[in-house]
Amino acid sequence: MRDAPTPATHSRASVRATRFVPALAPAATNGHADEPPATRTGDQVAGSTNAQDPDSSRRAAARPPRARVYENSQRSRQAAATRERILTTATQLVHDLPNWDWRSLTVRAVARQAGVNESTVYRHFATERNLHDAVLRRLETEAGVELASMRLETIGHTISQTFAYLSRFPIEARPVHDPTFAALDQRRRDALRAAVNQAAEDWPDDEREMATAALDAYWSVPTFERMVTTWNLDPTAAADAATWVIGLIETAIRAGHRPPRHANAPGSATPPPD
Repeated sequence: MRDAPTPATHSRASVRATRFVPALAPAATNGHADEPPATRTGDQVAGSTNAQDPDSSRRAAARPPRARVYENSQRSRQAAATRERILTTATQLVHDLPNWDWRSLTVRAVARQAGVNESTVYRHFATERNLHDAVLRRLETEAGVELASMRLETIGHTISQTFAYLSRFPIEARPVHDPTFAALDQRRRDALRAAVNQAAEDWPDDEREMATAALDAYWSVPTFERMVTTWNLDPTAAADAATWVIGLIETAIRAGHRPPRHANAPGSATPPPD
């Protein structure tokens, strides 16, 4: 049989028990020992009208501060304005480049012209290629050319739109540095012009020149090389393709089918509509 605890020992046990009383106290606040403790939400404490919706306080806490939303929106608008200024500047630079030569359309040149740092350009366009792609899409929009929806019957109209748009860019003659090749090119063009003039004597000079230029376009080394290297045609197929198109032009000339003229084209006999 153990001795009763001494007053000092009893006192220490009472202190330990007292420390745990506050943690257990909420269980007895309902007046019933077997009921769970009542939970009071923040809305109930504050007397809010949302006392019956315990999720409302969580939704309110999840909403970002209004000031931050405004700040993010303002930054987005500023970033969009900067990107647009860079893209517009690059597009304007292209309009001044001769012969569609984009080698000088660099990030450094665009940044200098737009009045921003090069790092700012790279922030909106990760590479110079990305910048060029964005400029080209802008130019396609300006030209009104939609390649994705092009059909056979719209190819002519699409080409006409493209060339009309390209006419707004500076075009410079590409010099032929070798006099031998320059003389050969001149003799070839003179021969084409004489053949067309003989077959279409009653045509206006500008229409005969158009037909001659069309024939010249398919009797040229760059056209032949493009069909072989870009379209992967073998040389015989490339020659057959060029001869086929030239045959169609020859047939049109002999049948008196003149090149179509736009109403507002220089030298057109049809006046432009009012």
